Amino acid sequence: MLQRPPTLTMRPATADDEKPLAELIHARSDWLQARGLADWHAAADELAAQAADPEIPTWVLTANVVEVIGCTTLYEESPASLWTAQERAEPAIFMATTVIDPAYAGQRIGCHLAWWVLDYAARAGRTAVRRGTIEPGLVRYYRDAQGWTVVRAIHRGGVTVTGLSRPATRMPDLRVTSTY
Repeated sequence: MLQRPPTLTMRPATADDEKPLAELIHARSDWLQARGLADWHAAADELAAQAADPEIPTWVLTANVVEVIGCTTLYEESPASLWTAQERAEPAIFMATTVIDPAYAGQRIGCHLAWWVLDYAARAGRTAVRRGTIEPGLVRYYRDAQGWTVVRAIHRGGVTVTGLSRPATRMPDLRVTSTY
């Protein structure tokens, strides 16, 4: 029997999301560990606690309204360590700490979340969405599967951080709705 795709909704995180986000981040970390990749176990509870912090703009992606299956943080400023002063003066959103439930692997949930961010940024009058990663596999995935452009890579603290960007774009066929 063909399984129906979930109804996806993005909304600002609340304190009630802290426990489901911790579970999500630990599940993703288990998935990463099983593939020999760096995991987020040590930071999972701290990252989940950001849901209750009004100073940290955390968003959650839900399936069928109730199940938290993803999250991201959307900053109004891009990090100075990765973006030039001229780039930082442009109206952009910096997308950070994106985590998707591994139970939804293969359903392009991360793409849908990223497309929602591109649409959200365009509606908010931003010209670009930026993100960064230290994982070479994610650089390839963001570039090749999601259409991001690599802007630069810098070496910091023994790792390579890659900055990527896409123009903020309205997405008329977006599968993700919003409640905010």
